[in-house]
Amino acid sequence: MGITNQIHFRNLRGDIFGGVTAAIVSLPLALAFGVASGAGAVAGLYGAVCVGFFAALFGGTPTLISEPTGPMTVVITTIIASLTAANPENGLAMAFTVVMLAGIFQILFGIFRLGKYITLMPYSVISGFMSGIGVILIILQIAPFVGQPNPKGGVLGIVQNLPQLLSNINPAEATLGILTLAIIFLMPAKVKRIVPPQLVALIVGTIVSLTVFGNADIKRIGEIPVGLPTIQMPTFTPGQVTVMLVDGVMLGILGCIDTLLTAVIADSLTRTEHKSDKELIGQGIGNLISGLCGGLPGAGATMGTVVNIQTGAKTAVSGLTRALILLVVVLGAARLTQPIPMAVLAGIALKVGIDILDWSFLKRSHKVSLKGSIIMYGVLLLTVFVDLIVAVGIGVFIANILTIERLSEMQGEEVKTITDADDAIVLNAEEKRLFDLANGRVLLFYLSGPMIFGVSKAIAREHSAMADSDVVIMDLSDVPMLGVTASLALENAIKDAVDKGRQVFIVGAAGKVKKRLEKFGIFQIIPQHNLFSERADALRQALVIVNPSSAKVSTSKEYPQEGSSYDYPIQPKNA
Repeated sequence: MGITNQIHFRNLRGDIFGGVTAAIVSLPLALAFGVASGAGAVAGLYGAVCVGFFAALFGGTPTLISEPTGPMTVVITTIIASLTAANPENGLAMAFTVVMLAGIFQILFGIFRLGKYITLMPYSVISGFMSGIGVILIILQIAPFVGQPNPKGGVLGIVQNLPQLLSNINPAEATLGILTLAIIFLMPAKVKRIVPPQLVALIVGTIVSLTVFGNADIKRIGEIPVGLPTIQMPTFTPGQVTVMLVDGVMLGILGCIDTLLTAVIADSLTRTEHKSDKELIGQGIGNLISGLCGGLPGAGATMGTVVNIQTGAKTAVSGLTRALILLVVVLGAARLTQPIPMAVLAGIALKVGIDILDWSFLKRSHKVSLKGSIIMYGVLLLTVFVDLIVAVGIGVFIANILTIERLSEMQGEEVKTITDADDAIVLNAEEKRLFDLANGRVLLFYLSGPMIFGVSKAIAREHSAMADSDVVIMDLSDVPMLGVTASLALENAIKDAVDKGRQVFIVGAAGKVKKRLEKFGIFQIIPQHNLFSERADALRQALVIVNPSSAKVSTSKEYPQEGSSYDYPIQPKNA
């Protein structure tokens, strides 16, 4: 596997056309996210250039377009606000350092091949988290949409001041915001295939603001620095190091999830398979460079990726082309963006927030699973009103606990105690005959499937049914894995049976299961020769103990002769 993405020029026309189209789609979003984050429009452009170029060059998904996305913008907005409040002089520089840290963590995730684990998260948690981010992005756009500055206090501050914001609407800016949304929502599908509605809204909104509302007091982007970015050196303060590291991990993980979910979409459209770990390294390099250049963090962007593929792109040349086009804008054409109204950018970002909401699952979650629905809405509310890390942590914890509980219940149903040849488990004719001859004095303790820690309760429950038996046969033939907690429960059951003078046989323990029993010292409690590979053999030996006369008839032809593995002294019961 090469360091850089596999780049060839056999599809040059399609790749260049895809890159140009993706750049046109990216431009308004980069400006909107830059303004929304509080770092400025130029930070959005630098993020789109740096992350887009280096993720395309070093990533593992040739057609993926990487840039600042809604979820990443929401997180970095929160980080910028908190660090700036704590340290007004260096807060923004520290936020860019967090972006660098996020990139470093992503590179480490890729190096240690954690890509396949990043998205191992219950869908109810991912859905609630993403929908919560969508709600945050929508709420953050309310104030600029109606022509007002954002109140202090983040999302809660905006919600608390909502009546005041709505009572002081700037008619001109609100009209521009509504016009932006109308263009994006109502543009015919045929036209959307030719030109992105966001770009049309940006141009039309700006022209209307300069003509129709030429005399109105409208907030605009203003001057954007032209030229190469100023390098942002890593900036730390002792009191904020821990917070910055935590923020870096959170931003890095979110970028990984966002990217890998988009990479799966790209795979389905191109009939290819991306390289998760290589993609994370590419994203990490992109975010590290973006932080150094004062840019926003980025991730795989669904809209840009789909447009890129649909317009003919097949290799990373498209992503490189898109980044270079945006670089030209930053270096020479940034002045053209000065008159763009903030309300228009708010309208574009608000539409992105609406799109992030997982409408499909929100509509039917209560029908699919009540518990899943509660988790999803709980994560959504925690994301919006408490904290992103808390939301994901609590969501994953509860979802996993519920999953383990359900698996334990299912596995617990496979823990059975049987004293006669009933239908609880499948016995062959020979085993049924031997059971009948035992007259209920032999108890078969049957376990099936992976014995995780939650099954220990079921083992303990069935353990209490061992009362009226002389021999206990523990059948582990269908157990591929024996957990520590389940092993302890099994050990207690064996010790209890031995203490009460019962013989204990173990059937089918092999490989890892046998090694686990050996480590627990089970064969110090019962002799090694009490281990059988076949259930019928254990039943024959049990019959020698509980019903010697029947055992002689039953085993006269089949029972092993002297020198076999069963040649050890056993005293028949009541002999």
